[in-house]
Amino acid sequence: MEKAGKMFEKAKPYLGAIALRFASAGMSIICKAALNQGMNQLVTIVYRYSIGAIVVAPFAFVLDRKIRPKMTLPIFAKILLLGLLEPVIAQSLIYSGTKYTTATFATAMCNILPAFAFLMAWICRMEKVNIRSLRSQAKILGTLVTVGGAMMMTLIKGPLLSLPWTKLNNSNPHSYSTLPNKQQPVKAAIVITISSICSSAFTILLAHTIRTYPAELTLTTFICLAGAVESTILALAFEWDNPSAWPLHADSILLAALYGGIISSGIAYYLQGVVVKLKGPVFVTAFNPLSMVIVAVISSFIFAETLHLGRVIGAAVIIIGLYLVLWGKSKDKVQFKVENNSNEELPTSLQNSTTTNQHLKPLDQQ
Repeated sequence: MEKAGKMFEKAKPYLGAIALRFASAGMSIICKAALNQGMNQLVTIVYRYSIGAIVVAPFAFVLDRKIRPKMTLPIFAKILLLGLLEPVIAQSLIYSGTKYTTATFATAMCNILPAFAFLMAWICRMEKVNIRSLRSQAKILGTLVTVGGAMMMTLIKGPLLSLPWTKLNNSNPHSYSTLPNKQQPVKAAIVITISSICSSAFTILLAHTIRTYPAELTLTTFICLAGAVESTILALAFEWDNPSAWPLHADSILLAALYGGIISSGIAYYLQGVVVKLKGPVFVTAFNPLSMVIVAVISSFIFAETLHLGRVIGAAVIIIGLYLVLWGKSKDKVQFKVENNSNEELPTSLQNSTTTNQHLKPLDQQ
């Protein structure tokens, strides 16, 4: 039993990271089904983040009560901006992008997000780049390769890869594949790229915010609440004359709201926190391409999605570029000075692992 317990402890971060990818893939599949049934993405975002705030709030109240910092005006302003960037803008755009293409294409395009995050961190001087350094060269090359792979997926279709079960699904009149919107891959790629830029900006701002407000569950609750309020204002502005968009029925649209709120904005945050504490954010991000594989397989069954060789090659190029960026990022070392005047060298993945009694500050800012 003791040996089995040790094995489970070692396997825990891997199981958690894989579970996160399955949760993300499930969200992509459910959203595509809901969009095919006429889901209004603005209204769904309102319900999703309202549910997320309600689910996370009790855990935040109990678990963060001893470490919750005082709310200040700058932190409040950052929370409002965080709620606007990810829940409102990025999610609205990713839903729109998914509407114009397949779930597999949308998930694959989202793999360019780490490259944009690296570029924005570099611009904001959160990422140091030395052209002579091998790791910096890997990050720059990986960024270019990732963008090139996204362009390949968009512009190069190639021959059709025939899968036997897609033919069976195409002949099924009740299949979701009979309901999809007309595919517009270029338009979808542009929308998803803008969504990735907003998500990258969200990640950069979150890194700044969590240093001054390190209560993760409480911060998550406030972001979900801000997203719910802001998306409600936006939804009312666009859907004021469309009351039929607001009621929920027992269908995939209701499932998208519940799954997004409970799983994607509730349980997934907890799992991500556990894995990040054990292995760091680079480890979590390294599993992102797994979602694309899961979505590709499941979508071929549910939606009878067809695969083209050009898009498969483009997706493979994105993965290669992503891992080049992650390899360069994993080699980073950043020095921090703790208030007790002791010097400690920490990996970049632990920069945000601050506590209430220790405020870590980069040496180059002293």
